Amino acid sequence: MSYRAPIADILFAMVHEAGADFGRKDGVYADLGDGFAEATLAEAGKFAENVLAPLNRIGDKEGAKFESGKVRAAPGFAEAYRQWASGGWNAITGPSEYGGMDLPVLLNTACIEIWNAANMAFSLCPLLTLGAIEALQSHAAEPLKALYLSKLVSGEWTGTMNLTEPQAAPTWGRSKPGPSVSRMEPTNSLARRSSSLMASTIWPIISCIRSGAVARCAERTRGISLFLVPKFLVNADGTLGARNDVHCTSLEHKLGIHASPTCTMVYGDHGGAAGFLVGEENKGLACMFTMMNSARLNVGVQGVAIAERAFQHALAYAKDRRQGHAPGDKSDSMSLIIHHPDVARMLMTMKAMTAAARAICLMTADSIDRSRREKTKPHEA
Repeated sequence: MSYRAPIADILFAMVHEAGADFGRKDGVYADLGDGFAEATLAEAGKFAENVLAPLNRIGDKEGAKFESGKVRAAPGFAEAYRQWASGGWNAITGPSEYGGMDLPVLLNTACIEIWNAANMAFSLCPLLTLGAIEALQSHAAEPLKALYLSKLVSGEWTGTMNLTEPQAAPTWGRSKPGPSVSRMEPTNSLARRSSSLMASTIWPIISCIRSGAVARCAERTRGISLFLVPKFLVNADGTLGARNDVHCTSLEHKLGIHASPTCTMVYGDHGGAAGFLVGEENKGLACMFTMMNSARLNVGVQGVAIAERAFQHALAYAKDRRQGHAPGDKSDSMSLIIHHPDVARMLMTMKAMTAAARAICLMTADSIDRSRREKTKPHEA
């Protein structure tokens, strides 16, 4: 059974539960009117069904590989990513001054559900690029924005989040991170915002061009700092220069997402990785949470996506599997299990809970859009 994007269900939740009014020419979602939202989701669904979903099983069987110090994507994934990026899907919410579309988070959140339901292992990689774009847009110095944002928005380069160290507990969902032993030494380049890093992190998604890292500044004990750490150093004209001292050392093998290159990264094994400060020194936690909060919503959407995919598989199975005799069935053959009341109840429970979770995620996305797009702030009304 293949995946089918539930476009009608998603649109219903966007309009009737998140409260999106696509018809108002002067409203928050004026740019989604005249059928634009419907057409976008339909195209997203086609790509998910025809390109991403067929790669899901291939990715699970083959997985990403770590060979001779390099990560190899599962068969078909690189070409699928090129198609996805060239279609403009990475740029939906990107800032227009760097080539993005400046479209609502609500629309992108709906698309993220579709991508993840079709192929979660694929979707994990561009997911963190979105957070990296938000962090740089909000906190980075202008020279960094000029060098990196347009390539990240287009999807030509990808972003990661490198946060948890091997000796520290995971920071996801915690109020503060565990003890950090990563360190940096300031150097004099890019407006004195460049540093040499020594670090080891686990659970990032490996990038093609750049990575992010957190570290403590030398001789400082309070606070951590956020750095942009490129895989390749970038020249002033935007071309790629020398390889940076940052390397993947191993891949993790997680059930269901074998094709996602979740990995361990090491910085500075050969003298120090060049990293560029994002935000203020020793105040990187606040900058990091710009990226983290984006990931929190999108990880919630992943749960909706997998629940939707599970429901579709369960429904297809219930329409095919025969066992016992359903109440009122007087035929000689066994009944399809979908006609058994308890099976029907379980299916309806799955559908209802998935719809509720989708509504919560889309309502959250709507709140983000209104906080950014409302012409009149609540306290001004």
